[in-house]
Amino acid sequence: MKDWIERIFPEHLEFLKTLAAIPAPSHDEGRRVRFLLDTLREMGCENAYEDGAKNVIIPVGEGEKYTAYTAHTDVVFPDTEPLPIRQEGDTLYGPGVGDDTANVAAIVTMLRYIKEKGLKPKSPLLFVLNSCEEGLGNLKGVKQLCRDYEGRLAGLVSFDCSLEEGLVVRAVGSERWRVTAQTAGGHSYAAFGNANAIHRMAKLIEALYRQRMPELPHSRVTYNVGTITGGTSINTIAPFCEILYEYRSDNAYSLSLMRKSFLKLIEVAGDAETRFETELIGERPCGSGVPKQAQDALISRCAEAISAVTGETPERCSASTDANVPLSLGIPAVTFGLVNGGGAHTREEWLSVPSLKTGLEIGLKLILDEHFGGEA
Repeated sequence: MKDWIERIFPEHLEFLKTLAAIPAPSHDEGRRVRFLLDTLREMGCENAYEDGAKNVIIPVGEGEKYTAYTAHTDVVFPDTEPLPIRQEGDTLYGPGVGDDTANVAAIVTMLRYIKEKGLKPKSPLLFVLNSCEEGLGNLKGVKQLCRDYEGRLAGLVSFDCSLEEGLVVRAVGSERWRVTAQTAGGHSYAAFGNANAIHRMAKLIEALYRQRMPELPHSRVTYNVGTITGGTSINTIAPFCEILYEYRSDNAYSLSLMRKSFLKLIEVAGDAETRFETELIGERPCGSGVPKQAQDALISRCAEAISAVTGETPERCSASTDANVPLSLGIPAVTFGLVNGGGAHTREEWLSVPSLKTGLEIGLKLILDEHFGGEA
């Protein structure tokens, strides 16, 4: 395996650079989808297909239950023109290059290995290059996958984040809201004293940041007002203001308490002069009802593959990833990365080029040991 990785690595790196330059905002991944489907079919993956959520799915083998191996094609950047990718020595730079493009490229190269070696699986698997993981993509791609393969997923491994971050074994759920305030507004001098929507929203924000937080054992809760917009001009009493607000927790009950607190604060914020409206624009579930034995077994398989290649034991952690969806449905799921890097969600994101080889070795070991009877 190592010799094969060394031999094809220059091609793998060039493929990653080409893929990373293709823009792919959430809900607009079509350019990458077309490129990936063309590449996969040239490799002989004739059964690769695009589903209704712009996921690219490649079944390998057939059976009642599949294990899915996923990586998301979307990036956080809104660009629709080619993204700038550059290499300086052993470091590759570019927006979205590691999160999650390097892991998408790894799946394609692992498929190439399986095809070139003519391997036949002893248990079936799905490779999924899924859409809409980031932000208000709202995990649309994996939600579609879990609907289409309802009752047929034995587990899911999401290749995401950096390898150094360890294994994501618990889902951090979240709810995301758009909140608007509307008032009569008016001229800043002639109508002075009328309710100002920005002022009323500021009072709501202050209340949100003073609310009492749920305190449950072994659970964490966070919240954030991420954006605020509104107003018309400097000499207009603002008739409109909008914020985007979220709260997160790895405990479903804590999320329910946060929703109750949020809606109560909205209720008391409004009055005869100010109308508040809310819209739930994003919802990521926590884990629920996952069989412990099956989850522990999947965690162990992933940890063993990482340790076998790196000699290190990965830390266990919580995060919000594509694994949230299967975990919420009682399906074992784990997330970890096949690359080392940093600066995620910035335009100076970077990755270590040598770590790409390590990631390919880890990913292939995990998949070959589980589905093909070991290294071929």
